[in-house]
Amino acid sequence: MSKRMLLVLLAVLLILVCSCAGALLGAGVLWMARQTPVATQVVPAETPSAETPSSATPSSSPVPESTPAGGNKEGKLTPRPSQPQVQGGGTLRLWGSLPPTLDPAMVQDTTSSFYVTHLFSGLVRLTADLEIVPDLASEWSLENDGLTYVFRLNPEATFADGSPLTAEHVRRSWERACSPALDSPVALAYLQDIVGAGEYARGQADRIVGLEVRDAHTLAVTIDSYKSYFLAKLTYPTALVVDVDQAEADPDGWMLDPNVSGPFQLQSVTQSQIVFSRNPRYHGSPPQLERVEIVLDGGLPITMYENDRLDIVDVWADELDRVTDPYNPLHTELHVASELSVDYLAMDVTRPPFDDPLVRQAIFFAIDREKLASLVLNNTALPARGIVPPALVQAEADAAAALMVYDPDKARRLLQESRYSQPGAMPEVVLSISGTSGYLPEETEAVLAMLEENLGLVVTVEQIDWPDFLQDLNSRRYAFYASGWMADYPDQQNFLDLLFHSDSPQNHVGYSNAEVDRLLEQARVELNAVERARLYGQAELLILQDAPWVPLTHGEAYTLVKPRVGGYRSSASLYPWLLDVYLQE
Repeated sequence: MSKRMLLVLLAVLLILVCSCAGALLGAGVLWMARQTPVATQVVPAETPSAETPSSATPSSSPVPESTPAGGNKEGKLTPRPSQPQVQGGGTLRLWGSLPPTLDPAMVQDTTSSFYVTHLFSGLVRLTADLEIVPDLASEWSLENDGLTYVFRLNPEATFADGSPLTAEHVRRSWERACSPALDSPVALAYLQDIVGAGEYARGQADRIVGLEVRDAHTLAVTIDSYKSYFLAKLTYPTALVVDVDQAEADPDGWMLDPNVSGPFQLQSVTQSQIVFSRNPRYHGSPPQLERVEIVLDGGLPITMYENDRLDIVDVWADELDRVTDPYNPLHTELHVASELSVDYLAMDVTRPPFDDPLVRQAIFFAIDREKLASLVLNNTALPARGIVPPALVQAEADAAAALMVYDPDKARRLLQESRYSQPGAMPEVVLSISGTSGYLPEETEAVLAMLEENLGLVVTVEQIDWPDFLQDLNSRRYAFYASGWMADYPDQQNFLDLLFHSDSPQNHVGYSNAEVDRLLEQARVELNAVERARLYGQAELLILQDAPWVPLTHGEAYTLVKPRVGGYRSSASLYPWLLDVYLQE
């Protein structure tokens, strides 16, 4: 089949199945997670990380309580964990959904993140334990008082076609991601720390001056100030390396037959499944799986799992009681884990009626999070105690939790004090969510009922298919929407600075608070971990008081894994987990 025919097919598939998009918050949305089948372990976003239509990324390992290895002096090649001696090969079968994009530079959701992190490589990557380890870079060091990272690339690294992968390819990939012509909605959020990236993205320079190719396998990257999380940001898809010559030669079709740099190749795309095959030229330890089939349709996922048609599947809230029953054999195959994620309602603070903080605060106090988590979601989520998930360091956790109370009397009083309290003053309120089926998840229905019961606020719901939902977020079309966010990397900066700083492209609600900006900017460069956590804690409290968001729940993932699957490691965030998996039969 020609690439042009594949492109047509992919476009048709996007229309047919993108409403099921689910993966890894970031990025549909975590809001839809418990009712929507998703690509296991990706699922994520958020995103916007990222956003995500699902919360299926599990985590059985504790999340590190310190920021990741952005401050390491040097990184050296880390061997993969030892595994039982098994014969590599076989086909792993997952339930999944069609990604909005396969271009790493354009990824802003967890579904797409799952695909591209297995097809493309970056200088570094995350492990299941959320540690930063070498990928294309075999080692790195710091110069210039920590402002310049010098990466030495693996000289054996190639693209799938066998052509050498060099430092120049990394530079060109990052400049492509930031280019005004591509107009990526997320590239600057993750690469703007590099000196000159902003000027280049705005068309004010013809190159990113902070990128210096010293030789074929050495790249020096200079950032504007020392930031402990910089290396972690390089694990996000925007920093993955693509064949820029291929992308420029066929801008519309290259993603359907990409010359990949990662552990797997895109073998086929059909209406029923997407297939990965092992990349024989992958520079690292090769994946033990020969083939991965990502099933897009065929029935109820858990039924397909029970009929041995799937090897890994996420458990929805209404299936949990049956799966956790000790008399059900499935309970021995269940993995339970916490996620670095948050589901939320968001309100554009520049649009009526949400331009009145009293209206936003009224909605904030009108939601019973305990009921959402326990009764509606059947304990597949935790009631939110802030924006930042509890697994991350929080200096003001108790103070944040004290704000997150259900107080319908206070909610009614605040709404009555708002300038929209008079008859006829309240405009129509529309809640935008991802989806096209017309079916409203129980979580949505419960929130609507709380708003009507506690505030007398009748809300209309509009559903938008997932790719369009993401695009509309970037253009700030929505005054009131429900979404979710899964950590791209385990750091408070990824939740607070990325989503609420006045200048952040991921700030989709027009929120601006000069004191919050000051605290976030100070935290970026703070070297003392305790002081840094304190700054983020203060910023979070101010954001919660301003209420541009109403945090609802933090994700808990329930995943069934067949006994024949070995090496499976659940994680609180997104990483190329298929690298570790093997089949034991």
